[in-house]
Amino acid sequence: MTQKTRPTDVPVEEFFATLDARRSAEGAELVEVYRAATGAEPVMWGPSIVGFGQYTYRYASGHDGVWLRTGFSPRKAKLSLYGLTEHPDSPLLLDRLGPHTASVACVYVTRLSAIDLDVLRELVALGWTTTADSAV
Repeated sequence: MTQKTRPTDVPVEEFFATLDARRSAEGAELVEVYRAATGAEPVMWGPSIVGFGQYTYRYASGHDGVWLRTGFSPRKAKLSLYGLTEHPDSPLLLDRLGPHTASVACVYVTRLSAIDLDVLRELVALGWTTTADSAV
């Protein structure tokens, strides 16, 4: 099976230019938060995900692939934040983040201005150190 979402050569700024003004500004602000926490540069993954770093994974079935270590997608309704939930300390930080919802792999935020960016920076840094090449 071919992996659908892969890194692209599209500049992040080009993607942000397609968004409404608020989401574009939030995207630019998130790039700075993620860059500060990871030391990595942003790369577009597919048409709408901004990723930082990557890792390889292999399932017991033999399926393998490459995925971003951490990143985000400024969707119309909510900002989707990836790679923030796997560290053992994540639940404690999520309690301090501000209004959000979470799933197994994502944290969803309606407005960046409503959350604590210092806590987000901590979550991104933890996510960065937690995600490495792995067997799942």
